Formats: sequence, structure tokens, C-alpha cells
Amino acid sequence: MFLKFLRLEIKSFFRGTSVGINMAMKVLRFMGILYFMACLAGGAFAAFFYVQEELHQDPLKIVSRFLIIGWIIDLAAKYIWQEMPTQNIKPFLTLNISKKTLVNYMLVKTFLSAFSWFNSLFLITFSLIALFNGYGFLEIFGWFIGVSSLFYLNNFINIFFNDKEKIAIAVAIVFGAFALLNYYQIIPVLSYSETVFYSFYEKPYYAVIAFVLFLGLWWLCFNHIRREFYLDQGLEAKKTIGKTENIAFLNKYGALGTFINNDVKMLRRNKVTKGILLGSFFFVFYGLLMLVSPVYKTPAMMMFMGLFVTGGFQFLFGQRVPAFDSSYYPLMMTLNVPYKEYLKAKWWLMNIITSLSMVLAVFYVYFGWEIYITFLAAGLYNMGVNSQFTLWSGAFNKTQIDLNSKEKRIGQKNSFNLKAMLLLIPKMLLPMAVFAISKYSFGITGGVISIAVLGVIGFLFREKIFDIIVRHYKREKYSTLEAFKNKD
Repeated sequence: MFLKFLRLEIKSFFRGTSVGINMAMKVLRFMGILYFMACLAGGAFAAFFYVQEELHQDPLKIVSRFLIIGWIIDLAAKYIWQEMPTQNIKPFLTLNISKKTLVNYMLVKTFLSAFSWFNSLFLITFSLIALFNGYGFLEIFGWFIGVSSLFYLNNFINIFFNDKEKIAIAVAIVFGAFALLNYYQIIPVLSYSETVFYSFYEKPYYAVIAFVLFLGLWWLCFNHIRREFYLDQGLEAKKTIGKTENIAFLNKYGALGTFINNDVKMLRRNKVTKGILLGSFFFVFYGLLMLVSPVYKTPAMMMFMGLFVTGGFQFLFGQRVPAFDSSYYPLMMTLNVPYKEYLKAKWWLMNIITSLSMVLAVFYVYFGWEIYITFLAAGLYNMGVNSQFTLWSGAFNKTQIDLNSKEKRIGQKNSFNLKAMLLLIPKMLLPMAVFAISKYSFGITGGVISIAVLGVIGFLFREKIFDIIVRHYKREKYSTLEAFKNKD
């Protein structure tokens, strides 16, 4: 039966309306997976030989020491990006197919996701290296089975708590508290991690405990899903009581204020937009990567960092206009909607949050004024130039967004567009090149002023640029409507 399900999924892929785009996205996704596979395999070699030859310590102990961090990152990645594949299963519920078979197929399918087996690639490579360097086969096999079983538990934990945001926040706070306790050497969390994971090597039969725990959670998860596996119960879209909210002072700005009011409500109410706000907050700390790699301290990469630190919300939100309104976009197009005011509302909202990001980034002063004023210049460029180019790229984004479910859009077919990719040149490459050349020629002052001037020029000519953007949105109007109406 599992092979029949697999054949049906292959047929649905090749019988779709966008086979060419689907294939292109599959190729791009496959290339991305190959890249990360190479990174993980190379990381296993680096972890083993660097620890052994440079630190002169036992690589297995050191890796076991930090596996708790990998386990937490793995759990977070699954919670953010991995979701139960229920949409393809719903049609089979009306057929004479055992519910037990369907549930087990869904559980097995979660293990086929790259987020599930990426960690195994590192563990397999590291284990093979250890075997070729004198470690015992039985001990390494026990270590591999025990560690893998604990990592794969995250699949089931994610299924149990995927839609329970309050529990996720509480768990994140607990993890953060333990990180602080370990940092201040109150509780040696990493030492406990080494003890637990290394015990699978010292006493391989401990791996049986981890494997039994894996099977037990599979059984609990199976029963949990089976109880809810009905079209009118667990698989039904969750309904909530509607609440009327209004930000009164925005009403005096007419249509512009109304659109901003609606966008603020959308950001506060829906899972996808809440995730974007959270992601935008984390983008502020993206510049900390400069502290761990000298590559990011070059002028071009400093500007690259600054664009992301101050423009996280802009990149996550702006390029998905009007996809956020996909559920009622056809209705909106039948009304006398002032397109320019609709887009300017998005623009003002992006710039308000960009300015807040510039304020939040003030802690980079601790690492040097040069870094912070570079980020400020990048923020001005984001407000004056990138905000408009990001809205422009949104005209070519025809991916529907369900605001009531967590967004799993990596590799979606309509999220790729050559025109949107070309707009990356003025958004990213131009400011990086201008800042690098100006800094080398005139120093940090010249670099910052050149980027700030570009931002101010873009801001002054915004009305002319908006006229061009509106024309492109109107040109793409009917293809966008067709994409939003096509639920396949």
C-alpha cells in the first residue's frame, strides 16, 4: 500500500498544471540539499580531525558534549518548518483503506523530509570516520543507534506540540534559562550532555533504552493521530471567534490609514504573520555572525549584514504583497481600491518597523561605532530604496498564503520568479558594491554617506517610483488573480 501511495504522489507531480516550474524547483531544492549534505559530511571530518589533532582530545567525547545543542536546533527546525502531510491524505479517508495504514504512512513520510535525515548524514559520516580510526564497531554502533533514536524523537515531539504555541514559548524559555545557567557555570548542561550521549559508546546496550523510547513515542503518536483522524475533527480547519479591533487614530489618514489598520490587525492575529514578526526580531541579531567569521568583516559583507539586520521585516513581508491578501484578493479587485494607497500603506508599515530595527540594533555600538553607523546607513537605504524594490518584487509573487496555518514555503513553485531574482541586484549587490568602493576610496565616512545619499534620493523620488510599481501590479493583475483562484 505504501508503494501505491508513492506512485500516486509521483503521478500528481507530473500531472500538475506547472510541471516545468515544479521540475525546476525540484532541481533547485536538490542542489540546495546536496550543498547542505556536503557541509554536514565535511563538518563530520572537521569535527573529528580538528579535535583529535589540534585539541588532542577524544572527538567522540567532544561531539557528545555539544550534541544537546544540535538536538535543540533540530527540534526548533522541525517545529518551524515541518508539518504533518495531511492534505494529500484527506481524499483517502472516504475510501476503503485502513486508517491504521494511512496513519503509519503519514508518520513514515515525516522521516523522508530533509529536516529529519540531515542529522543522520553527520552521524553516519562521523561514525565511519571513528571506525576507521580504531574505535570499536559494537561501541560505535551503539552510540549511533542511541543518538539517532533521540534525534528522531523530535519528529514525534513536533507532532504532539506543533500547534501549541504557548507550550513552544514555554519550552523556549526553559531552554534559554538552561543556556544561561550553563554560561554562568551554575548547571554544567554540556557536561551532562557528554555523560548521556557518550554512555551509548561506553555501554552500547544503553542504546536499547533510547530505541525503546523511540518505539514507545511512535505508538503514542500513532494513537494520538488515529483518535483525531477525521475530516470533521482533527483534520478540520480550526475555527475561532472573530474579534473586532480598530486603531482609531489611523482613521484620520483616509484609505491609507484603513489599509495600515488592516495590516496591523493581520500581523497580530495570524500564525504566519506572527512568525514573520518573530523572524524579523531574530534578524536584528544576524550581524553577530561577524564576531565568529572574519569574512563578514569585509566592507561588502558588513553592508550585507546591515541590510538584513535592519530590513528583516521588509524582506519577509514586502515581497509577499499581495500574497497575504490572496484569500480575498479577487473580491478586492472587484472594488474601487486605490492601488497606490494600498501599496503605500505596506510601504509605510515596512519603514516604521525598519526604523524600529535600526533603534534595536544600537547594541552593535558595543562592537564598534563603525559597525553601527554602517547598519544605520543600510537602514536608510532599506527605507529609501529597498522598500520600493521589495514591493515591486511582490508583484511577481503569486504564491497563495494560508494565514491560519504555519507557513512551509521552502521551494514552493510560485515563489520563484526570474524578474524577482533580477531585482536582487539593486536591493543587495548595488549597495554592497557602492559601500565597498566608497570605503576603500574615502574611508568609512565616505562609504556611509554614499549609501545614505542613495537612500535619501530614493525617498525623495518615491512618488515617481510608486507610479512605476503600480503599473507593474496592474499588468500582473489577471495572472495573479488566476494563480490565487487556482487552489492546486
